[in-house]
Amino acid sequence: MSEDINIAAPILGDEELSGIESVVESGMIADGPEVREFESAFAEYCDAEYGVATSNGTTALHTALESVGVGPGDLVLTTPFSFVATANAIRFAGAKPVFADIDPETFNLDPAHVEATLESLEDDVRAMVVVHLYGLPAPMDRLREIADEYDIALVEDAAQAHGATFFDSPVGSLGDAACFSFYPTKNMTTGEGGIVLTDDEDVAANAASFINHGRESDGYRHVSLGHNFRMTSIAAAMGRAQLDRLPGFVERRRENAERLDELLADTNAVTPTVPDGYGHSYHQYTIRVGNRDSVAEQLDEHGIGSGVYYPRCIHEQPAYDVLDVSAPVSELVSEQVLSIPVHPALDDEEVERVGTVLRDEVDIEPPNRPVEPSMGVSDD
Repeated sequence: MSEDINIAAPILGDEELSGIESVVESGMIADGPEVREFESAFAEYCDAEYGVATSNGTTALHTALESVGVGPGDLVLTTPFSFVATANAIRFAGAKPVFADIDPETFNLDPAHVEATLESLEDDVRAMVVVHLYGLPAPMDRLREIADEYDIALVEDAAQAHGATFFDSPVGSLGDAACFSFYPTKNMTTGEGGIVLTDDEDVAANAASFINHGRESDGYRHVSLGHNFRMTSIAAAMGRAQLDRLPGFVERRRENAERLDELLADTNAVTPTVPDGYGHSYHQYTIRVGNRDSVAEQLDEHGIGSGVYYPRCIHEQPAYDVLDVSAPVSELVSEQVLSIPVHPALDDEEVERVGTVLRDEVDIEPPNRPVEPSMGVSDD
């Protein structure tokens, strides 16, 4: 067997080490000027006015929801096909998740099902958390219209979408607030970390206070209940170096994805859909197949890693078994998806090997086509 090709491989080097060393030498290793500089730089990259850095992507989501006014008893609509943190953050804010189904081609929220779900609810929804899954933007034009029609806050979960664009607008600039994760497997990393972006000065002030024990400003005046969700200066130093590399990382992911598209064009695998005007950043290159476990095993035999994101929907998790949810598209897709290596650490030969092994050496069965989602909603 040749050398393994992993599903993810963070790229770290001298730039990150130099930034971390400077912070260590300064002695200001917790929240400090380095964090402020990273917040400004990342917000500018995403064409947002304000950035508030946090300890991880989950705390960024929780902070964003609190900052747009979500509280105990509120309903928040989101997708059941995401990492569980998306819904957990809603519950951490004291609110209740309501799930709408997804588009089987893009894996993102289906606006028709979102609207039907909202129409079917007796109580008003306070916010909508829209996930840009795998790095593909959700249909933000239609979802923005729906949010405005129902007067609900629109929060982007962009944890996987660094560098993605929606008709030339950066993801992170399309909602009332947006959240990113900087976990090591993401398109850029701070080790652990996250950020909330917004154009709303009040939302930014709320977020900055919430992550710092509810402080009004510097000093010891605490005007509300908050957490310690702050990013460290060490993480921010790594983030500043990674941000400089991010455009190159994303470009390489797109090149790798384009070649995989070509190699898998005549197979039974359903390759990623990218609608016109959408700029996919390929956090994951995710195919749909009818024999997912077998394909993963065959790839492993050839030294090629893969991953399943996600093998069960959020409402199918034991922590969510109190909810009664109808999401047949999400449930079927969760049995079909398989992510294969696309990360920028791959060289041309490795990309070629991933694609040719799948094309020539792996038995791939076509996936069943998902049924149309019913218009049920979640309830206790």
